[in-house]
Amino acid sequence: MIEANNPNRKSFVDIEPNSDFPIQNLPFGAFSHKDNSRCGVALGKYVIDLNELQKAGLLENLPEGIFNKETLNDFVALGKETTRNVRNRIAELFDVINQELQKNNTLLVRVLILQSEVTMLMPVKIGDYTDFYSSREHATNVGTMFRDPNNALFPNWLHLPVGYHGRASSIITSGQEIYRPKGQQRPNPEEPPVYGPCRLLDFELEMGFITHQGKDMGDTISIDEAEDYIFGMVVFNDWSARDIQKWEYIPLGPFLAKNFASCISPWIVTLDALEPYRCESPEQVHEPLPYLKPKSNKASFDINLEAIIKPENKTESRVSLSNFKYMYWSMAQQLAHHTVNGCNVNVGDMMASGTISGPTKDSYGSMLELSWQGKNPVLLNDGEERKFIKDYDTVIMRAHCDNGEVRIGFGEVSTKVLPAK
Repeated sequence: MIEANNPNRKSFVDIEPNSDFPIQNLPFGAFSHKDNSRCGVALGKYVIDLNELQKAGLLENLPEGIFNKETLNDFVALGKETTRNVRNRIAELFDVINQELQKNNTLLVRVLILQSEVTMLMPVKIGDYTDFYSSREHATNVGTMFRDPNNALFPNWLHLPVGYHGRASSIITSGQEIYRPKGQQRPNPEEPPVYGPCRLLDFELEMGFITHQGKDMGDTISIDEAEDYIFGMVVFNDWSARDIQKWEYIPLGPFLAKNFASCISPWIVTLDALEPYRCESPEQVHEPLPYLKPKSNKASFDINLEAIIKPENKTESRVSLSNFKYMYWSMAQQLAHHTVNGCNVNVGDMMASGTISGPTKDSYGSMLELSWQGKNPVLLNDGEERKFIKDYDTVIMRAHCDNGEVRIGFGEVSTKVLPAK
């Protein structure tokens, strides 16, 4: 049982009503404090130092020092049953009715650290990264812009989760700045290409999931067991250089347009914590092939998403309000398809959803769509306009779930764009 999800559970730790991190969430991350890096869990405005909990004997049946590390990889490698049990145990320890910890002020001072006093790190070492293209609304919008609107989707799109292998080394966490990328573009189709900084820099509003250790190479993860291999989710900004991409992507797809940076939120919200927000996926046009057909259509999650632009020294402007439930292909389908050919998946691998766009203009997940290729500039709160992202803009993405009983969130991923080097 996922005991940590009990909506009636209260913590003895003071938590603000609209906090992303109530006791029903307990997301995992990695942090640095006083020059020491280790693993923790978010609770309200605090980080729970899991290494201190284990040293105090409050987290049993785990390898010694499992949390005294710079990433969560070794912990996630222990598998779904173990990570579930640990989260349940943390919820028990911080329950208002539990006396094991709350009366031990000496230990609490070591275990609870203000989030404002720590530096968040990449939560896992990402070995491989796959980017999917699984929002029907987004794929239709892009296909309408660049191809025949009557044939916006390629014939394969409604039969399989389209994806490509991305660059893991340039995935960074929230708060790190990026430089505007450079590369070849061909703004005038009648003239040779030019080289220089990207002029059409774009964000992509996405979610990503992180895997447990998969099966051996040659084996497959079935649709029915796929979620057992998914540890949790993060907010994912998959930056795009649209002008570079337009010139380079034929015939093999994006390269320099995508590999310069992708950014994630630092707290991993477990799939277990998302269970109360499970919802139906969109009805699929064609009956999926057996290896992609789930037993239940409740394969998605009701996660509210927003994208915000903050010009330097200006206020925030929300430009998109979308939802993960719009995804045509579920995470389970993505992982089953990823491994159906025998591809092996390792602990800490990252799978991104692809841009998440909804059915209305204000729910589009990229500036390419919001401004419709720059033809309809987006008005910000301070009166400025944006067709694409400018130097010194900060793009912020946030996500949360709310079922009327409990609200949980992901925190945010925030990235400032600096001029090209």
